[in-house]
Amino acid sequence: MTGADLVFQLYGTKKTESAPQVLKAGKLTAQLAGGNLRAITYDGVEILRAISYLVRDRDWGTYDPALSILAVTETETGFTVAYNARCQGPDDTFLDIVASIEGTAGGTLTFRAEARSATGFETNRCGFCILHPIVGVAGTPVTVEHVDGTVEDTQLPDLIDPWQPFKDMRAITHMALPGVSVECRMDGDTFEMEDQRNWSDASYKTYVRPLALPWPYRIPANEPVSQQITLTITDSRPASGNRPASGGNGPIISLTPGTVTGTMPAIGLLITPEEAKASLTALQRPDAPKAQDLLFHFDPAAGHDISAFIDFAALAAIHNGTTTLEIAVPCQRPLDAEMQEIAARMRAAGFAPDAIMVCPSVDRQSTPPGSQWPDCPPLEDVYAAAAKAFPGVRLGGGMLSYFTELNRKRVPGENLAFISHCTNPIVHAADDISVMQTLEALPFITRSVRAIYGDKPYRLGPSTIPMRQNPYGSRTMDNPDGGRIPMANRDPRHNARFAAAFAAGYAASVLDAGLETLTLSALTGPFGLYAGKGEPVSEGGQRPLHAIVKGLAEMAGQRWQAVTSSKPGKVLAFQVGAPSGHAVWVVNLTAEELSVDTGQLGMPSAWARLAPFEITCIVA
Repeated sequence: MTGADLVFQLYGTKKTESAPQVLKAGKLTAQLAGGNLRAITYDGVEILRAISYLVRDRDWGTYDPALSILAVTETETGFTVAYNARCQGPDDTFLDIVASIEGTAGGTLTFRAEARSATGFETNRCGFCILHPIVGVAGTPVTVEHVDGTVEDTQLPDLIDPWQPFKDMRAITHMALPGVSVECRMDGDTFEMEDQRNWSDASYKTYVRPLALPWPYRIPANEPVSQQITLTITDSRPASGNRPASGGNGPIISLTPGTVTGTMPAIGLLITPEEAKASLTALQRPDAPKAQDLLFHFDPAAGHDISAFIDFAALAAIHNGTTTLEIAVPCQRPLDAEMQEIAARMRAAGFAPDAIMVCPSVDRQSTPPGSQWPDCPPLEDVYAAAAKAFPGVRLGGGMLSYFTELNRKRVPGENLAFISHCTNPIVHAADDISVMQTLEALPFITRSVRAIYGDKPYRLGPSTIPMRQNPYGSRTMDNPDGGRIPMANRDPRHNARFAAAFAAGYAASVLDAGLETLTLSALTGPFGLYAGKGEPVSEGGQRPLHAIVKGLAEMAGQRWQAVTSSKPGKVLAFQVGAPSGHAVWVVNLTAEELSVDTGQLGMPSAWARLAPFEITCIVA
């Protein structure tokens, strides 16, 4: 197998991401990629996830600026970086950026940028974004200095904050490890922070230009926009230096039994009207996963009509599990009239789902801070009309979009049979590392849902790498070239081992939420387990994701036990009871070959070698 063939198997594309350049200044290190910094560490501990200079378009898509005149200088005492960049906008407009970065062994890091447009330039946001990590940082004390000079001693949110935890920011200081504080100072504009865990990003994001200000806005021609980020690290530890614990930095990753147990969730599969006929064929294949639930999507505003219900009825007739219908309710006419019309079409088609989840269509669109809530009937009335139209059917609610919208518009759950929402890992960033890092945020999301809704039955998904709808703009992004782009309705990694590892890691990350149902894919189409024509993924057209969803469906209802990984950012695992003993699912989340020690789990061999993005099941 050639190197290009392996890359294709791993990512679904032969295009690879450029390896970042590692910059060092004493105990300070940072990775330089695309003109931005990520994985900023001090003495081996991550102090910031990223400092990036970003420009967003009117749909919150991120420009990919063309860099030029890049110069990197490294010395024994630090490093400097300088570059120019250009963003090409619509209608022959463009934005030029001049940036410089300096890091010193004394523990300072400075990132300056000036943007200027000769044409004028429309944008939703232009400036710095700073990402604080969440693992080990969530809920810890911070000091926030505001633009008026006042200082606030507070803490980063533990449960996910629906709005901005901090506004009017000039600086924020946190403890990276005992005796080491990190101040991040932001000059040139007013900054505020949002809790990016809402979108399953593994970070708190501090960004420029408050959302309460209008957007999109226009940068006037020939008017400079200058900003600067200054990172100051204060190390007050004794000179001898107590280095942080390695946290499992050795070559072998250890797996140890955890104390949390539960029941594996039912597995669902998404069925859309557009893919219903292809899904019917796929469901009759001998290798089709024995999923417990089929989740049918219905949206009258998208032109879905009785023909969709006829196709749904044919699928339900050969399915041995339960069926759920999710409805994007138009809310444009009297609710009773809309609901009764949908119910009549269902009856006429002979389609009778076991459960129905309703959500006003308008609630799929995000309402950012400072924006006016769109017109929508009270949710109590929406649910009452649904209960009247579909008597005797389990009625669920929540959001057809993401946790962000559920957290900001908390639905009245008292009379609902279950709560549901989705997640998507490419809302803000689509590089390989950022996508996998979203798994870190999932336990925070499910714990926040449980804090709001208690032990209410909880369904999660469909959650896939490609985005099925964009609550933050007018559309999802087309991706004809198979790139790694945010908010794309197709993603090459869905065809590859990357998606299989992501799905297995996803399941491992949400097990302790006590989910009723987990939906990670469709049967066919861009979110499907089976590839279409011209997509050479495997014999029989199975995407690698197929084996994961099929395996999870076979384990539904079994008891699971948590497994602790010494490197959870690289390997996740969980144990499942089996008739002949127990099995351990181990997931490599990286493109590296890794060794794991399973000796403490009672496995027959003390360690296993994992190939890139490999998922292995070890049976004792």
